[in-house]
Amino acid sequence: MNTKSRLEKGMARRNKRRLRLFPKQGYIMLLIGILLGFMIFLAVSAITSTGGGGGAGQEGLPSSITFDFMYTSEKQAWIEEVTPGFEQWFFERFNITVNVELDVRGSHDTVNQILWGAQPTAWSPASSLWISYLNDEWLRAGGAQEIATDSTPLVLSPLVIAGWASFFEENNVTSFQDLYQLAMDGIDYKYGHPDPLLSNGGVMAEVLEFADALDKTPDQFVIDDFTDESARDFVRTIESKAVNYEKSTGFFGRWAALNGPDAIDCFTVYESVVISNSYKANQKWGDSLVAVYPEDGTLLSDHPFVILNAPWVNEYQKFAASQYLFYLLQEQNQDKAQEHGFRPANPSVPLNPEFFNEKNGVDFEIQVPIYRPVSGEVMKALFTVWPSVKNPGV
Repeated sequence: MNTKSRLEKGMARRNKRRLRLFPKQGYIMLLIGILLGFMIFLAVSAITSTGGGGGAGQEGLPSSITFDFMYTSEKQAWIEEVTPGFEQWFFERFNITVNVELDVRGSHDTVNQILWGAQPTAWSPASSLWISYLNDEWLRAGGAQEIATDSTPLVLSPLVIAGWASFFEENNVTSFQDLYQLAMDGIDYKYGHPDPLLSNGGVMAEVLEFADALDKTPDQFVIDDFTDESARDFVRTIESKAVNYEKSTGFFGRWAALNGPDAIDCFTVYESVVISNSYKANQKWGDSLVAVYPEDGTLLSDHPFVILNAPWVNEYQKFAASQYLFYLLQEQNQDKAQEHGFRPANPSVPLNPEFFNEKNGVDFEIQVPIYRPVSGEVMKALFTVWPSVKNPGV
């Protein structure tokens, strides 16, 4: 495909695929739904309690609620910071003790644990990519219905091509197509991203590489696309420059900042990883880490919050988990998430320029399209094709 044709198709994709993930109207409807749940809870409490008092500990109403929240390590620091406040907030409003049992894992591992018998009330992988994959695997394993039916983003972080400012000044990289072209032109550079078999960030990197290879948006992928040898060669060419496949996206960023420009030139990670590491990298190496937002489009690590549609989840746990979601989306908690490099999912919360600025290596506004995720069947195909396109020497 010639350059003009690729640019024209890229423009068409950008014009067509802009997606506002959590519009204000949707957020208002979420709040209304949670408030209605609150009113129903109070009504049920009044009916089931004796003497009309409605206090916790009376007949039919629990004095405490415990639920498990299985989530991913990228947001661990934020979740651990705000959860004790939720437990206090919940008690003050309902006079019921709530205990949130936190279970931190990688995205792929969370899916496996649920399939193997773990019973969380709420689940939050790093990306919505994993929702259809879990549903497909759950049904394949004999589930009667989909287990993850509704989701709400908690925080946002787009996938970016990160790297050293000196490398990007010398090489005009705006997409994975540019990384492919550099390799084809014989330019020696060092690339990397997390392992797709272990990390959500790695899966997202593989998806974006194939999006440029196939000239498709990820939601247009079909399983047969991965038998296209020209597309596999495209991805294989980029991956031939890989020097590292780490198991964690966050660890990859720390490794790059620690080892500097001699170890790696560019790598695919979350925007939040750039923010977390830009200052110390510049202090150590005199070179800045910066984020390039792939011009044809990127994927959001949107950290969906899902209350599982599972027989082990009772109504009280559903209610407590819905209040937890409500609490995490409140402005003060979304602001705390920004301190950890995440963009707020609640559109009513303004983005803080103290964190999202050129000094931290990122753009204030995301100017590229946001892609929709792939299907569960395509996710499985990506896991299968990965060994054939990865750098076998890494």
